[in-house]
Amino acid sequence: MKRLASASLCLIVVATPAAALETCRFIQDNAERETCYHRQEQELAARRKPDPAPLAGPSSEAKTLQSLQQMRRDDAEVYRSIRGICNGC
Repeated sequence: MKRLASASLCLIVVATPAAALETCRFIQDNAERETCYHRQEQELAARRKPDPAPLAGPSSEAKTLQSLQQMRRDDAEVYRSIRGICNGC
């Protein structure tokens, strides 16, 4: 019963955006229909547009890369110190 309910909920969530796109085609007046299509096109373009990157400072990818490199350097130091302590543990 729970599986049926979750499957139904999933279908509703997935089908809702598709149903919203289908509503324009049923509008009888040409001008209203074109306006509806234009609005949907703008909404889709806004969703697909990437967020503008800040001009000052490094990007999040660069920060992530720097932090990973720092962690690798720290790990190398720890491994060197452990090698000196545990010779035959």
